[in-house]
Amino acid sequence: MPDTASMSLGGAVLEVVSPDGARRYVRVAQTPFLIGRGAETGNHLQLSDRRISRNCAALVIEAGRLYIEDRGQRRGLFVNGEKVESRLLNDGDSITFGLEDSYELLFRSGTSSGEESLPNLLTRIEHITSSEPVGGGLRKLNLLLEATTLLHSQVPLDEALALMIDHAVSVTDADRGMLLEADATGALKVRLARRTGGLRLPPESLTPSQTAIQLALRQHSPVVTEDIERADMDLQSAQSIIAQRLRAVVVIPLFSVHRSSTADSSGTPAFAHSLGVLYLDSRRPAAFSKLDRQILDALAADAASTLDNARLVVRERERQRMEQEIDIARGIQQALLPRDFRDYPHLAVAGCNFPCLSVGGDYFDVFPLDNKRTAFLIADVSGKGLGAALLTTMLQGALSGMTLGTDPSRVLNHVNRFLCDHSEVGRYATMFFGVLDEEGNLDFINAGHPSPFLIRQGVAQEPFSEGSYPVGLVPEAEYTALKIKLEPGDTLVLFSDGVTEAMDPDEQMFGVPRLRELLTGRTECPLDQLEKCILEAVENFARGASQADDLTLLIVRYRAAGARATTDTDAAPATQSVSA
Repeated sequence: MPDTASMSLGGAVLEVVSPDGARRYVRVAQTPFLIGRGAETGNHLQLSDRRISRNCAALVIEAGRLYIEDRGQRRGLFVNGEKVESRLLNDGDSITFGLEDSYELLFRSGTSSGEESLPNLLTRIEHITSSEPVGGGLRKLNLLLEATTLLHSQVPLDEALALMIDHAVSVTDADRGMLLEADATGALKVRLARRTGGLRLPPESLTPSQTAIQLALRQHSPVVTEDIERADMDLQSAQSIIAQRLRAVVVIPLFSVHRSSTADSSGTPAFAHSLGVLYLDSRRPAAFSKLDRQILDALAADAASTLDNARLVVRERERQRMEQEIDIARGIQQALLPRDFRDYPHLAVAGCNFPCLSVGGDYFDVFPLDNKRTAFLIADVSGKGLGAALLTTMLQGALSGMTLGTDPSRVLNHVNRFLCDHSEVGRYATMFFGVLDEEGNLDFINAGHPSPFLIRQGVAQEPFSEGSYPVGLVPEAEYTALKIKLEPGDTLVLFSDGVTEAMDPDEQMFGVPRLRELLTGRTECPLDQLEKCILEAVENFARGASQADDLTLLIVRYRAAGARATTDTDAAPATQSVSA
């Protein structure tokens, strides 16, 4: 039974860095917290890399502390580059899986709030110099504690940050203070500005010294200049300093604190990134005691933590919003696929679809044209994800919106022109489109799709290899239907390349020859059993390896005209399209 000890977990979060650099955040809401590939083993965090084991790792609580355990990762589990079986996790630890180009998990303990931060901040200033006046030191210490408490309270973020700047101005006796934050491009913008007395300054009217700011960012350490006239020539000659007649400048860079425990020579974490700077200046020379500098460092560190956590919350909300939208898209796409295959007089049908992502680019359909003819098709859109899903929906709309009492050539030529005119450049779809009548006459067009198999008298053949361009690729393409005569009992197996290009852990493909061998001799096999046999063969071959393509099957069996009674050999209950 999971231990839902939320007090022990303390808001722990895993920052998941994908191989492509994308980041998402997963809260550790219970233990054991299971990590691995796929959802079949109950994983709370699912990593889509076929080289990662299904049972990979777990977070567990021991004596009130979180540990990471290796639960069977085939290439080993590593914390900060060191292979481990079990390891206590500390804030910023990096968890990897023995792979150069796979996922990285960054552990965020979530303990830098309120009660936890106060002892740390007191420790930072424990060495108060004897030269600091007792009354002044206590006043400044009180300001620090007030600011820290506010930053970790329920006060709105901008209000708390403004009060933090007020306290920094008060401690340093500066004329004004500013918080500059990095935007999405990395450029620094003034987010908040205050002057003596806790009064607001309009951020758009301020020109902080860029020379001092860039110096602090370049050297990854604060720039504290008590008297510009005694500073380096670069600062003395800075135009903004001269124009504003500044005499004292303080710039403290703010870095993300939740990265790596490895630090460079300046003490900055190796993977830290800039969040912005705390900037103060004055037209009077200043004299900063050791306590002043310790308080500024403490305020800056807490401000950085608060900004970083605020960004984390925003990103998590955005991720949740995107997941909700993708769930809606997945629901719409799955609803468009056929769920219940009706009993056609001259054919039986089975089909299934398994997207490799939340939404996919494969599509199949079966629909009557009249009492004697039935159309069926399978399509595979180039690419994956939402872009492919959108083009799939366009394809469905182009087909369903037509009066389909026409020949396949006219249908495909119309669809090709429609997609070329309306889809984005580089998006197209391979398709096999067929119309079967009750006499067994099959008119078909293969638009760049893998040839379906025809199982006749136990032999698996590929008579549909001749074809044309994929639809949506070449506007001038002309499609001509070919004909073939089916015999009662003939079975067509249409598939997407997610079947034949399924890969095992050694990166070997399932392949067309293996599928042909599997289908040989399956003349009397019920369609639902045939579908199950193919899916199980692919799954056993892949041995748990993550797949990079959607998998879709459509199986059509022709039976003689007038054979309305469904037999055991072609009974095919509806197979719902599901997400893998």
